[in-house]
Amino acid sequence: MSATTLSISAPRVRVSRAALARGIRAARDANPAGAIDLRRDACGHGADLVAEVAADAGVRHAITDGGDAPRQLTFAPEADPLDRATVFGLAGGTPAMTAAGAVLQTKPLEPGDGVSYGYRHRATARTRVALVVGGYAQGIARAIGGRAFVLLGGERCPIVGRVAMDVCVVDIGALPVAAGDEAVFFGSGAADLLPAWCEATGWSPLEVVAAVGLGGAREVVA
Repeated sequence: MSATTLSISAPRVRVSRAALARGIRAARDANPAGAIDLRRDACGHGADLVAEVAADAGVRHAITDGGDAPRQLTFAPEADPLDRATVFGLAGGTPAMTAAGAVLQTKPLEPGDGVSYGYRHRATARTRVALVVGGYAQGIARAIGGRAFVLLGGERCPIVGRVAMDVCVVDIGALPVAAGDEAVFFGSGAADLLPAWCEATGWSPLEVVAAVGLGGAREVVA
């Protein structure tokens, strides 16, 4: 590819404190005695953050991978867990997690040109593609190649070809996309992109976000 290449890194995983607070309050209202489930780093959302927000919302018990809990909560392995889909905004609320990858480079394709492993996808017309950070090593499931989209510049763009270990390829057509731009896989403002992942993989929304959250570079936002 002839465009400028950036260093490959993990996809960005932004976790919204405000969305978490809304989800936890809704789950707590439905189950006042429930415990916050912090296992597997709170399904990739960050156990310390989720514990802090849960405590602020009046939750008093936690389920963890180990035999203890953060100071503000009490370890309660037998407690009924708060509904995780509600906690993380996956039950009709605002998703707490947004996953995105930076565009590394772009490339024109001519009809018949192939992309990614085995050239399973070939262009049917002249177009352009973007190489985007995020592959199966970071939880971007291989099954979504050719079946899911990203949001780039406000436009839905299909992921094409096989998802590679650290990157995937997106058909951007004539969109003015450049290295450094952000492609959103799912999350706030792009919740409608997640169902295609579930259909392609057979995973639940919670399983999808947990896999990506555990593999990405996480940051906390308001």
